[in-house]
Amino acid sequence: MPEFPIRKIAVLTEEILHEGGPAPETPRRRAAALALVKNPYAGKYFAELQPGMEDLKPLGLMLTDRLIAALGGGIALIDGYGKGAIVGAAGEIEHGALWHVPGGYAMRERLGNARAIVPSAMKVGAFGASLDVPLGHTNAAYVRSHFDAMTVSMPDGPRPDEILFCLSMACGPRVHNRMAGLAAADVKGEDGLR
Repeated sequence: MPEFPIRKIAVLTEEILHEGGPAPETPRRRAAALALVKNPYAGKYFAELQPGMEDLKPLGLMLTDRLIAALGGGIALIDGYGKGAIVGAAGEIEHGALWHVPGGYAMRERLGNARAIVPSAMKVGAFGASLDVPLGHTNAAYVRSHFDAMTVSMPDGPRPDEILFCLSMACGPRVHNRMAGLAAADVKGEDGLR
């Protein structure tokens, strides 16, 4: 059974006070929790990867809990989320896909009624590579005001035999969003779309 020893964890927070127009009444907050872990699959092809998802579930829950704490400790204001992975050069993109279940389901579990799919991005990257982690509304994929991305990186990773796993959450829409479409206040939250 694979193991993913953690080398480093970081939590980044942002408070967006304005985007060139008038300051919003409530600043937008975003946070990302990142973990650099050893990639047990690096350097060799493995036909079976799925057992690794089970091993990553505790990491997904730990990073989710840190995100919730970084955003104030309550889940009521968190209405955006996303996930991502950067696989070191000795790995393959499919090793980043191991994060789909442990990362996505951890956030959905902790947030309770989250129905929308968790947006995701992954790539193979060199030391210090960055990733734009996509964000979407937690209950309705069609809420345009919450389409966003948070750029993350770790200056000292991923090493060739590591993976950088990331979860991100947000409170509120983009500052000055005005692209119409389904408003967050009108979400029914029944099917994850609307």
